[in-house]
Amino acid sequence: MAKLTKRQKQIQAVKEQFPSEVEAKLAVETLQKFIKDSGSKNTNQTFELSVQLGIDTKANDQQVRSSVVLPSGTGQKTRIAVIAKGEKVQAAKDAGADFAGTEDLVQKIQDGWMEFDVLVATPDCMPLLGKLGRVLGPRGLMPNPKDGTVTADVAKAVKDLQAGKVTFRAEKTGAVVHLPIGKSSFPVDAVLANLIAAVQEIKKNKPSSSKGTYMESVFLSITQGPGLKIDQNSLVVA
Repeated sequence: MAKLTKRQKQIQAVKEQFPSEVEAKLAVETLQKFIKDSGSKNTNQTFELSVQLGIDTKANDQQVRSSVVLPSGTGQKTRIAVIAKGEKVQAAKDAGADFAGTEDLVQKIQDGWMEFDVLVATPDCMPLLGKLGRVLGPRGLMPNPKDGTVTADVAKAVKDLQAGKVTFRAEKTGAVVHLPIGKSSFPVDAVLANLIAAVQEIKKNKPSSSKGTYMESVFLSITQGPGLKIDQNSLVVA
């Protein structure tokens, strides 16, 4: 058996300390302490929420995809590009979009430019993006009305994204939802607020045709550390 590294031993020790479900606040505190104790050079790591759903992703009526505005923000800069026409291009820029345009921006993306994290488009511009499906689709960047990235109100979409809006979807294989919910430098209460908001939004998007247990398990992890299974009862809003 290969010898475990120092970090692997530290991760194993945390998992052994919490072999079953742990209360949400304690999980956040434990992971923040892990970063300090491990001596990691990356002291501001990302918290990631992972939720195992009990859905059939092969069924068209059991697709889970939406978005949530995290009350404490994401702690990172989101580069926003907007495809629109006429005065809405300027409206997007005025709202704070990093890039905005019409055919010119579509052509730029088609030529290989991908310096953005989220793409927003107005409904009348969606036909222009048809030829970009193979480029945007696999990266999860194709605008979609379910997560609010296809909208006539581009200014609101940009402001929501700047305020901490993140999109999520259940993976085709495994039915797991992954999404970042803040940085390890956040106060504990800020992380908890984001965690609860994200879980509540995922709950709201339960497909009506889904039977049995919808949220089978909830895990919280950090970039370079362990994941802890969260007691869902500790995520209930009072």
